[in-house]
Amino acid sequence: QRKGIKVEGEVKGFGKIELASTNIQECIKGVDVLMVVVPAYAHPFIAETCAPYLKENQVVILNPGRTGGALEFYNVLKQKKLKRFPFIAEAQTFLYASRALGPAHARIFSIKNSVPLATLPAYWIPGVLKIINRAFPQFIPGDNIFKTSFENIGAIFHPALTILNAGWIESTYGDFEYYIKGASHSVAQVLEKLDRERLDVAAALGIKVMSARAWLYTAYSATGSDLHEAIQDNPGYLGIKAPDRLHHRYVDEDVPMSLVPLASIGDMLKVETPTIKSIIRLASIMRGIDFWKKGRTVQNLGIKGMTIKEIRLLAVTGEI
Repeated sequence: QRKGIKVEGEVKGFGKIELASTNIQECIKGVDVLMVVVPAYAHPFIAETCAPYLKENQVVILNPGRTGGALEFYNVLKQKKLKRFPFIAEAQTFLYASRALGPAHARIFSIKNSVPLATLPAYWIPGVLKIINRAFPQFIPGDNIFKTSFENIGAIFHPALTILNAGWIESTYGDFEYYIKGASHSVAQVLEKLDRERLDVAAALGIKVMSARAWLYTAYSATGSDLHEAIQDNPGYLGIKAPDRLHHRYVDEDVPMSLVPLASIGDMLKVETPTIKSIIRLASIMRGIDFWKKGRTVQNLGIKGMTIKEIRLLAVTGEI
């Protein structure tokens, strides 16, 4: 009805939409880049729906992929018996710190300095960046899909910050600054533990990833002696309110699509993830949902039983 989206904040203006349709074939016909900006639990549905109409020269970017997004998308297309695959990429995180203010109305609080992007297989990265950088210069090379997946910082910030502030969220309907007030000293200590376990799982695969504190500096130029100070130093988080309920993507998306794959890969590699599993368990109890059953595991990511060498080869070549 509005023919576009009104934007305010760091970016101001009106973004015209050429086509809005429920016909996916109509939407993707003849387009160069498909920017998939949906909660990660919708990635399999998007893959299944698009599969009959995708062309091998198209670029599909999961923005973001969360943990294992490109791999899951690829496996769905493989199950659909595609003979020629599009370029599949995932962003490490969403480019904007933003909130919807109403129908077709959004506020962009800040734009990240840079966002790593990786493809499956990894040797497609330069070609995909050459295409997408014309519109989004913030995207930079992300090495491989496991590095971007393990650097999914939403896994560290979103679920625990929401679960540990559940009482405040439910009693105020989220009327407080989510990061600035929600990430207190004690809560930030839990985030530090989650982050340590994430780094350990990545290290078991031989992949060096940024800590959450280093990520805050890279994305927002925020600094601090610990994670609490770095979060407080980030002007991009000022004014961002908490979710108004627990039924929110910070739990329903980031627990099954970010924490569960970390814990599942950790189990396969014999890396302990007790803090991650505690948040998964608490979220499952609070929401009445078995997030382990709904989440991305080594089985539905297609890497169950693979050796470290095979997993690394898959990331680079798309094959084992």
